[in-house]
Amino acid sequence: MGTSIELVALLHLASPALPIGAFSYSQGLEAAIEAGVIGNADDARRWIANGLDIAADGEAALLGQQFRNWSNGDIGAVVALNEWLLAMRESAELRQETEQMGWSLSRLLDELEWGDAESRAALRAMQPLSLPTAYAYAAQRAGATLEDCLSAWLFAWTENQVAAALKAVPLGQVAGQRILFGLHGAIQAGARRAAATPEEEASTFSPMLGILSARHETQYSRLFRS
Repeated sequence: MGTSIELVALLHLASPALPIGAFSYSQGLEAAIEAGVIGNADDARRWIANGLDIAADGEAALLGQQFRNWSNGDIGAVVALNEWLLAMRESAELRQETEQMGWSLSRLLDELEWGDAESRAALRAMQPLSLPTAYAYAAQRAGATLEDCLSAWLFAWTENQVAAALKAVPLGQVAGQRILFGLHGAIQAGARRAAATPEEEASTFSPMLGILSARHETQYSRLFRS
């Protein structure tokens, strides 16, 4: 764990109040409800737990590599991995999600003068920009450790999924907090696993998520953008 100021910076990045639009996306959860995969709190817990494992093995592992690229000052590697992070999105909605949130976070970092001007200019030059690329920059420049960065990322992902389930299943507040509390250990384990996963071994294989996300694009009634 880093210093108190580094912890505060990570809490800032993981906050649901961060104005990048995370609340408007469910990452396939809403489509899973429509398909009958999720109908109650137990179903929601299983879906979110499975999604957390997928996120740790794929996107979080690549976020960890992007963190290292920023640490090493290797902008060429940052740009190349940003392109991979965009290409790995399996549906138009998931691609739009990471692009919109990446752009919004980059704009916010500029407004806050977070980190150095040269690196922020490099972020702006990446069009489109994935969210993990911008997030890795912000966490690394805040002085966070790699594992703490990944823990914050996975906690924020899990919390957002729980918030989506509260609205869409729907679930009560205590049921949602029970899911989140029950996944504390999985979040920590996922962060450790992601930190230890080499870039070439990261896996984003999740066919059901891809199919449901594509179906969501034409779903008649929906609350979320993904």
